[in-house]
Order: sequence, then structure tokens, then C-alpha cells
Amino acid sequence: MQIDATYSPEDNKIRLYASSRLDAETYQRVKAAGFIWAPKQELFVAPKWSPSREDLAIELAGEIQPEEMTLAERAQAKAERLDELAGKRHRQANAYNRAAQELSGAFANGQPILVGHHSEAKARRTQARMHSAMTNANKAEKLANYWLYRAEGVERHANRKNDAKVRANRIKTLLAELRDMQRDINHAHLCLAAWEKITQDEAIKIAIGRSIATGSLAPWDLWSKVDKGDEQPQEARQQCIDAANRTITGANRRRYIEHTLNRLSYERELLGPVRRYEGELTPVILQAFAREHGAHKPEGRKIDAETFVIESSATLPLHLANDTVLELSADEWRDLMQSAGYEVPVKKDGLPPILNLKAKTLQAKHRYHRDQIETFPVVEMTKAEYGKIYAEQRGTRPSLCGQFRFKICPNPKFDGPRYMAGWCAVFLTDQKAHPLPDSVAAIEDAEAAE
Repeated sequence: MQIDATYSPEDNKIRLYASSRLDAETYQRVKAAGFIWAPKQELFVAPKWSPSREDLAIELAGEIQPEEMTLAERAQAKAERLDELAGKRHRQANAYNRAAQELSGAFANGQPILVGHHSEAKARRTQARMHSAMTNANKAEKLANYWLYRAEGVERHANRKNDAKVRANRIKTLLAELRDMQRDINHAHLCLAAWEKITQDEAIKIAIGRSIATGSLAPWDLWSKVDKGDEQPQEARQQCIDAANRTITGANRRRYIEHTLNRLSYERELLGPVRRYEGELTPVILQAFAREHGAHKPEGRKIDAETFVIESSATLPLHLANDTVLELSADEWRDLMQSAGYEVPVKKDGLPPILNLKAKTLQAKHRYHRDQIETFPVVEMTKAEYGKIYAEQRGTRPSLCGQFRFKICPNPKFDGPRYMAGWCAVFLTDQKAHPLPDSVAAIEDAEAAE
């Protein structure tokens, strides 16, 4: 029996192709590992990659090869199968409709069923068969529409997976998974550093029940064992050290991290080339870069004009540096960020300032009809009076010129039902008044001239 194993980075799945039926033992092992039999494709597929599934696939097949069929091709094949099912149901619906029409010929001229006549039994059987055919036709038509809907959904899903925005969000998800795995390693490093300083029995008893910023110093049930005398303090300390070392050197976690980094490289390559940062490098930029890749509270410093250093209380991620300190020149930092697929976020423009203006009216574009202009009468009030208005009824609006914003609220001086009060601009009398911008001053002058 020949078994081939493939892996597809598009959907992160391992597939097993067997030339014949698996024996009972192998089938149970494959099933226990999480592989599912796909009858239409005639293969076993795992929902996602894992070290144990990869080991089993290598054991059965010898090696794992790249999947030859792309996600789009697989979606096309599935859509064709669903279209075929829809066509089959359409043909069934048409056949049932024809049968119902032929049976309805017995009642075409409005001939009623003659109760008590020798033809009554046959007429009622014909009527029941006609109703059954019509019901089956409706069911088949609904199934045909369902399979067509499924076929369209499969194609839309494949196209969506290749959308640039979806791929960028997938990269963010992979980075979040990478940070989660690295966070456990960071915690283990900090625990080791703490246990190196805690050596006395009394201090160990206290520390076992304590936590640091990243989590507990000991397993949750160890404190009660030491308190009852089931475990000696030094033995408990050694257990904590061994657990931290297992977390740091664990083969499975390391393989998960390497696999996630490989998937990140694949997704970034398809998304497009990573731009090399050519702007001015700062410690804040380097801290953000190191933090995104899982470093624990990195601190950046500028040594000189061309040298920067990143430090952390826990060992930095292995794909950055296997040390608590990483010192590189500015160009080397730029190369490292580019190779890791990191692009410095573009600084977004800030919102216009909020001005406190003493004017008659202020104007803004309509919130829903952008071609219309809203005019807000300016109402004077104190800061305390404005603060008493419900937070949901307070806000700001950008001016018509877009150069500033002003505060708004329902007009408190409206003489009538509260729900009919329009919105007004606010001038706080006990706050500093800003000079009128040119756009507002021009409107004020025009109104004065009239």
C-alpha cells in the first residue's frame, strides 16, 4: 500500500492519499490523530497542522510534499460537484412536475370526485399521487437551489481567502498566535530568574503562592502540597525550575513557533514585497517591532547616531536574538525589520483641534447628506452646565472648512418638548475663547453687512 502526504500552506492542512484501504490499526491511528475521511476527494485531511500530525504523516509516507491542487482548484472541483447535484435535483423537479401535470389531466375539465361511484377510489388515488408529485417537485426544487447556493458560497470563500485585506488580517492573526506562544516562554524565563534568587525554605513557601506580572511562579496545586507537607520546599522549587525549562526548551512549542514563522513568510510573500523603512529610526519604532514579535516589555535606547539597542528582562525571541540584549546599527535594524516582514505604521493625521468660539452661528456639513450644510446656533453655558448634559448627547462636529471642531449638544434654551430641541454649538463662558478663524469671521462680517 502506497501513502502520500501533502501540506497546503493556503489552508494549513495535511492530507493523506492512500492507494488502497487502510488496515484497522493504521486507520485508528489516523483517526485518533484528527484526520477525517473526505469521500468525494478520496483522501484523509487534518483540520490544521500540528507536530503530532506531521510526525504521523512522515512515518506513513516517508516525507511530506507540497499540495499540488491549489485552494482555487479545489473550490472549483467542489463547486462543480455541487452544480451537478443541483442539476440532478432540477431534473427530478421537472420529472415530478410533468407527472403532476399528467395526473391532473383527470381533473382538467373540473370533473369532481363522485362520492359512492365505482370511480371514486381510483380518482382519490390519482389525486393523492398528483399531490405527492407536486410536493416532491417542490422539495427537489428547494434542494436544487440549496446546492446552487452552496456552490456559489464555495467559490466566494476561495476568492475571499485570496483577498489582500483578508490576507493582511490573517497575518495579524498569525502574529497574535506567535506572541501567545512567546509569552509562555517569556514567563518561563522570568520564573527562572526569580527562582535563582529564592533559595531558602521559608522564602520558597511564600513564593509558591505568589505571582509575578506575567503569571504564577508555580503550578496551581503545588502550594497546597507544600502546605500539607506532601512536598518539601526544595523539591517544589526544583519542580518549578524544571517546568520553566521544559517550557523554554519544549520541542512542540518550538516547532509551532517555527511553523508559524514559515506561514508568515508565505503569506507576506503573496501579499507583496515588504518595504524597507528608510525614515528616521527611533527607539519607539524598535520597541514596537520587538513587541509585535513577542518580546517582553522591550526597552529601546540610542547608543550613538548609528547604533540602537533593545533590552528585555526576558530572553528575546529566537528569530530576533537568543539574548536579552540586541545591539545593531541603524541599517542592520532596517534589514532585520524587512526580513521579519515588519513595516513601520504610517502615522495617521490627527483630528482638527476643538475651538471654543463666541460667534452667532457655526456651520458644518450634514452628517448624512454631504451636499447639504447644517447651521448651529451658538449657545453660551458654563463648563459645569455642559458637563451635566448626558454624555450620549454631547459631542463634536467638524467645521465646514474642516480646519477645526466645535462642541455640540441639544439646545437647552429651546422652549418646548425636549425631543424636539435641535442641536446647537456650545461656547463655554468660563473657558478660554479662541480667536475666530477666517472662515467664521467672513460669515460674521457678511451677516453684519446685511
